[in-house]
Amino acid sequence: MKKIFLIHVLLCIIFIVQAQKNKPGNTDSLNEVNLNEITISVTKFKENKKYLAQQVQTIGSKKIAFYSQQTTAELLTQTGNVFVQKSQLGGGSPVIRGFEANKVLISVDGVRMNNAIFRGGHLQNVITMDNSILDRVEIIFGPSSVIYGSDALGGVLSFYTKKPVLKTTGKDTIKANAYVRYASAYQEKTGHLDFNIGGKKLASLTSFTFSDFGDLKQGSHYYDDFPDWGKRTFYVKRINGMDTMIKNTNPDKQVQTGYSQYDILQKFLLQTGKIEHVFNFQYSTSSDIYRYDRLTETTAAGIAKSAEWYYGPQKRLMAAYNMYLQASSFYDKAQFTVAYQDIEESRHNRNFKSTKLNHRKENVKVGSVNADFFKKIKKSEISYGAEIIYNKVNSSAYAENILTGVQSSLDTRYPDGGSSTQSYALYVTSLHKLSEHIVVNSGIRFTQNRLSSRFIDKTFFPLPYDTIKQKIEALSGNLGLVFLPGSDWKIATIVATGFRTPNVDDMSKVFESGNGTVIIPNPDIKPERTINYEISLNKTINQKWQLGTTFWHTEYYNALTTDFATFNGSSTIAYNGVTSKVVTVVNKKRAYIQGISANIGADFNKHFSFSSVINYTHGRIKEVPKNYPLDHVPPVYGKTNFTGRFNKLTIEVFALYNGAKNSANYNLRGEDNQVYSADIIRGFTPAWFTANLRTAYEISKYCSVQVGVENVFDKFYRVFGSGLGAPGRNFVITLRGKI
Repeated sequence: MKKIFLIHVLLCIIFIVQAQKNKPGNTDSLNEVNLNEITISVTKFKENKKYLAQQVQTIGSKKIAFYSQQTTAELLTQTGNVFVQKSQLGGGSPVIRGFEANKVLISVDGVRMNNAIFRGGHLQNVITMDNSILDRVEIIFGPSSVIYGSDALGGVLSFYTKKPVLKTTGKDTIKANAYVRYASAYQEKTGHLDFNIGGKKLASLTSFTFSDFGDLKQGSHYYDDFPDWGKRTFYVKRINGMDTMIKNTNPDKQVQTGYSQYDILQKFLLQTGKIEHVFNFQYSTSSDIYRYDRLTETTAAGIAKSAEWYYGPQKRLMAAYNMYLQASSFYDKAQFTVAYQDIEESRHNRNFKSTKLNHRKENVKVGSVNADFFKKIKKSEISYGAEIIYNKVNSSAYAENILTGVQSSLDTRYPDGGSSTQSYALYVTSLHKLSEHIVVNSGIRFTQNRLSSRFIDKTFFPLPYDTIKQKIEALSGNLGLVFLPGSDWKIATIVATGFRTPNVDDMSKVFESGNGTVIIPNPDIKPERTINYEISLNKTINQKWQLGTTFWHTEYYNALTTDFATFNGSSTIAYNGVTSKVVTVVNKKRAYIQGISANIGADFNKHFSFSSVINYTHGRIKEVPKNYPLDHVPPVYGKTNFTGRFNKLTIEVFALYNGAKNSANYNLRGEDNQVYSADIIRGFTPAWFTANLRTAYEISKYCSVQVGVENVFDKFYRVFGSGLGAPGRNFVITLRGKI
């Protein structure tokens, strides 16, 4: 990856020299650095990015459609700035600045998706957001606790779906969009339809997407040093009432990865005077999804560990009401959001040649209320608001004898007596223009969080307590300075604090984490806290060349990670018939994460453009006598692309790449999944890159076709931390129509 860094530096120098020789040209850029772009997520109201100290990236609807990705997880990968881990095809766990899962805040239409059981390992919830109906995605990098509260340590992923459109002429506005897509490596068949009916005061938007994925085919060109790594050599099938290991005749085909999913969205917009009302209903569900990485595990004798391991349908229901108001003596703009979410997930597993099938089911109900206000006072812009969130968790479990159908008791993943969390918060932010060249950003938030869990049946684990209760108060803030020497320069620095309150998953779960370990509850853990320092420089040259670099360092206090522990004086425990090591979630005294991200972009002329992004992250837990690697920290990664636009035709040639994750950087006590890497003992993931091509041609104003080839050289690789081989050569064709 050192070569890639050098190439970035060399290109930067060449571009700056060439830019001085060129005249201003087309500014309709697809590049990642745009100083004048508008963002919403940072303050919850529209703001020009050049006045904000935080690093923000936006993916608009046109780019989302052009990327034509299978799920939202794959869409995020296309940015080159978000790292995504996968344990199964029906998933995708985003990593921002070395923070993953419950340390990254996910928001959809202003409603917080993170709930009380968001875990610290790998999360798949992002795929329940249908990218087919997205209007934009905004990615905030770095702590964002002032606006978003707990969990926003690494950053925020804000998804905004399209809004219904009222009529603008004498006739009602009727619009419809549809597409079908096929992808060869995924054996994907996807269909989508959305339509808008808009009257003078009332508009409706309806969307439906269905996707069916077959077993994923990985690349066939393996590493010379690891010729058998990742090959799917067997799968388990039940024949004549017996579990049997079947030889896979095509080791490149990852048997038991296929699944299906459908997503529904219904929005109504009602305009009453100066008040806008939006009613938002979303529902996502899937088929059973095989936990592929677990199904590939074998004993030392080469015998399959699991006969079955799958997630039940991942269901997400959201009903939200938004009210937008204009102008009052107390505010210029105001918005109120009331939302209800019902989330269901389940896990089902059975050991090889066992008749006991375990079923564990979780249901989370979330209610939230947000009130946000914006007021401009002379040279200052003030945003302030309040938030209330309530989570209720119910966990159930039973074991089933697959021969007799008889059910028996089984330990639940979370306390069987139920759990709840509450959060109450107030915040205020300020953007003050000291002059046309200097802008100060600041903000402060006070949050109170409460948690309560109750254990009823302690047959499986005789815990020394019946309930777990916790009350935590947190104060977070940020202070940033933006210096704008001219219209083409931006220099920004910011200091921001973040926090994450332990949730039900952290505090009170009993969970087999694999690798011969079992996690047990720890009621004494404290909130995680961070202080982030960063400086960024952005330069636009002749309105067509764009350069950006951000350096950041995060001090990480009370970092939650797993470590070896004892239960009733023993370091091992019998769990599901297997003797496993005992681990628990603990607060490490201190850790740090630091890194650099760089962007280079250029519009050569009205036809050709170029952009490249690269990210480096380094994280360590501070220990004596030697610091230890922090888990979830990705290797160097990025993206480089060239784009050509010719009237009705758009072509993009691009490369995605990752550096090697060396053994010295693996956390063998956490979630780095060394057992799925090329070195199952010490951990090692080789470097990789893919060459890719995609095109879009507008046949008419009503119809277009997109054709792409991903991983052209059919390279086998695995993304660090993943137990799933990445797609091999993938031919993608998408047909779109609209009226």
